Amino acid sequence: MDEIEGVVEEIVFRNEENGYSVLTLGKGSAEQTVVGTLPFIKAGERVRVLGVWTQHPTFGRQLKASSYETIQPTRAEEIERYLASGAVKGVGEMTAKAIVEAFGDQALEVLEKQPERLREIDGIGPRRAAIIAENYAQQKETREALLFLQRYEIPQGLCMRILKTYGGNTVTVLKANPYQLARDVPGVGFRTADRIALSMGVNPADSQRLRAGLLYVLREAAGAAGHVFLPRDQLLNAAQGLLQAPMETLENELAALVLSGEARLEEREEGTAVYHRAMLEAEKDVALKLVLLQRAPQKKAVEATDEALDAFEAAEDIRFESGQRAAIRLAAESPVLIITGGPGTGKTTVINCIIRLMQKAGLTVSLAAPTGRAAKRMTEATGQEAKTIHRLLEYAAGDEEDAPLFGKSEEDPLKADVVIVDEMSMVDLLLMRSLLRALKPGTRLVLVGDADQLPSVGAGNVLRDLLDSRVLPVARLTEVFRQAAQSHIVVNAHRINAGEMPIIRNRDTDFFFERKESLAAIAESVCALVTRRLPGFYHIDAVRDIQVLAPMKKGEAGVFALNRLLQERLNPPSAHKKERLSGENRFREGDKVMQVRNNYQAEWSRGDTEREEEGLGIYNGDIGVIESIGDEGVLVYFDDDRRVLYDETMLQDLELAYAMTIHKSQGSEFPTVVLALLPGPPQMMVRNLLYTAVTRAKERVVLVGSEGVLRRMVENDKTAKRYSALGERLQALERLRAIGEGNA
Repeated sequence: MDEIEGVVEEIVFRNEENGYSVLTLGKGSAEQTVVGTLPFIKAGERVRVLGVWTQHPTFGRQLKASSYETIQPTRAEEIERYLASGAVKGVGEMTAKAIVEAFGDQALEVLEKQPERLREIDGIGPRRAAIIAENYAQQKETREALLFLQRYEIPQGLCMRILKTYGGNTVTVLKANPYQLARDVPGVGFRTADRIALSMGVNPADSQRLRAGLLYVLREAAGAAGHVFLPRDQLLNAAQGLLQAPMETLENELAALVLSGEARLEEREEGTAVYHRAMLEAEKDVALKLVLLQRAPQKKAVEATDEALDAFEAAEDIRFESGQRAAIRLAAESPVLIITGGPGTGKTTVINCIIRLMQKAGLTVSLAAPTGRAAKRMTEATGQEAKTIHRLLEYAAGDEEDAPLFGKSEEDPLKADVVIVDEMSMVDLLLMRSLLRALKPGTRLVLVGDADQLPSVGAGNVLRDLLDSRVLPVARLTEVFRQAAQSHIVVNAHRINAGEMPIIRNRDTDFFFERKESLAAIAESVCALVTRRLPGFYHIDAVRDIQVLAPMKKGEAGVFALNRLLQERLNPPSAHKKERLSGENRFREGDKVMQVRNNYQAEWSRGDTEREEEGLGIYNGDIGVIESIGDEGVLVYFDDDRRVLYDETMLQDLELAYAMTIHKSQGSEFPTVVLALLPGPPQMMVRNLLYTAVTRAKERVVLVGSEGVLRRMVENDKTAKRYSALGERLQALERLRAIGEGNA
C-alpha cells in the first residue's frame, strides 16, 4: 500500500449517490490525482490517503484509494479555505472569512466547543449560529464514524452503505449493538458484523451475539439450502459450531428469541421445528390463500368443448394429445390449476389455448415468470406480453427482512381475471405469498412448471410441495411430441430423468459428448469449443449464443476459473476498453456479467430519451453485458433491455457470466449450452442438476468430461432435503374443509 498526504486543491468529479470521487492534491508539478469512494472530503482539507498507484490509459498516474483520514487544518488560511468549500452547511466564502478573522487559528475549536461565540460576528444571530454549530457537529460525527469504521478494516464501499444507513448515529448504533449491521445494511452478514463486534471487544458470550448467530443460522439455511425451517437440534448444533458457545446457553437464547417473537416453534411428528417469524407467517399465508382461491366462486364460465379445441387445432395446424385436452378442460373448470411436464410435452401449446379460451370468455389474462429471461421467452412463445412477477406486482420497496414489498396487494389487487405463471419451479415461498396476496377473490390461477428441475434458489419447495399435497388439481403432460422427439436434447433429457444414460454416440445431432478426464483438459476443451469450434462451425456469436455451465464454482475447471480463461480469450485487455477492479473481479467493457443478489433498490431504465421507462429492482440471475465504464460507474445492458448503472457499492453483486453454475441458469434458455462435467461430492452431482443443465439448451448441448461422472449423475437421484411444510398445511386445511362439510 502507498500513502500520500496533502491539501485537496480540487474535487474534479463526485457522484453524490455513491461517493465516488476524483480529486487532486497539491499544486503544479506536485499535483497528484486520487480516485475512489471519498464521499466527505472537501476542497481545502488536508488528507492522508492509503491506496495503490495505477496507470489510467487516458488520465495517467492515479492513486486508487482504499482508506483515508482527514487531518484537521490548523493554520488560519487552511481553515478559511476549508470552511469556504461548503464543508459546513450555512457557511459560504464571506462567512468563512469572517469566522477566521474573528477567531484565527482557533476557529474550528470555537465551532466545536464554544459555538455560541459565533454571535460575536456581525450578521450571525442566535438562530444562524445554532444552525452552523449543528451542521458542523453532524459533519464531524460522520467523519468520526468513517474513521471508526476504517479502524476495523471495513472496505470503503461498505463504509459508505453503513454511513448511508445510520449517518451521524453510526458509532452510537454500532457500540450499542454491532449485530444490527446484519439486519439493516444490505450486503452485511453475521460474519462481517461478528468480526467487527469482536474487534470492538464484544464478549463472545454476549446475548446479542448468540441471538444474532442463531438467527443467522436460520437465515443462512433459507438462503443457502432453501429451508423454510430447521429442526431444533440441527439449528442448535450448527449455531454451536459457529459461535463456540455451551449448548445450554444457546438453548436459553433460543427461548429468548421465541419469547420476543423473532423465532417460532412448531411441534411436528419428527420433532420441534424452528421457524424465523417471517417464514412461518409466509407458509401459513400461502396455504390459506391457495385454499380460499380454489374455493372462490367464478364469475364467468369458460367453454372448453370439443368444438372449441378442434377450432384451435385447425387455426394453429396442430393436434392435441389426450393429456393436453384434459389439461385445457381442467383450466376451464378449476380456479387453481397446476400444469407440469418435461421438455417437448407441449406446455406452451396448452398455455396458448388456455389464453385464447379465457379471452374468448371475456376474461383478462396476465402472464408472468420469475426472471426477465423466462418472461421474455414466454412473450415470444405466446405473442402476448409476459412480465416478471416483480414487475407484475409493481415492486415498491424492501422491508426489514430484505424481502420485497409490492404496490399490488390485498389493498390494491391485480385487475386480471386470470394469472398464468410459468417456470414455477423457480418461485420461492416469499414470492409466492406476494403473488397470492395480489389476487382478488375469484381470480383464476394457472401454475406451469417442470417439477423435476432444481427447486428455487430462495426458501421453499413450492411447486413440489403443491404437487405432493394432492390438494389442488394437477394436469401432468407426459407424451413427447413427434417434432420434439427428433431432438436428442429432449430425448436425452427424458432419459436422464428416468435414470437412463443419455445417447452419446450419435453424430450429426444436437447432443454431443466430448470425453476428457483431467480438469485441465476439460477447461481447455470448453474454451476451445466456445471461442473457436462452435462459432466457426455454426456461425454463432460466442458471447450471445453460447452459455457455459458447471456444477461448482471452485476448482481448475469451475465457474471462477472458466470465467477468467474465457474473459482472457473472448474479451482481452485493450487500450480502447476501460476496466474496473472490484474484489477479485476485473470488469472490462464488453464483458458478459450476471447479478448474483436481489437488489430491490437498484434503479434501471429502458428505451431511449423520448420513450424512456424507469423502475426499480435487479434480481439474482439477471444477465447482461457491460456497455461502458466511467467515473460514475459501470453501465450494464441486460437481456431484457434494462440499463443499470452500478456504483462502487453495487459492484460486489456483479460477477462475470461467460460461465455460471447450473443453479444460476434456472429459468433461462440458451441457443447453445456447453456443460463442464466436473467430479464432485455426491450431494452435488445429482440427477436433477444434470437434467436442469441439459434442458437449458434450445438448439444444441455439448457435455465435456468423463463418462463415469455422467453415469454417476444419472444414477444419483438423491436430492437434498428441504425442510418445508407447505404441503402438510394444505392437507390440514383440506381435512378441516371436509370435516366442516360433513358437519353441515
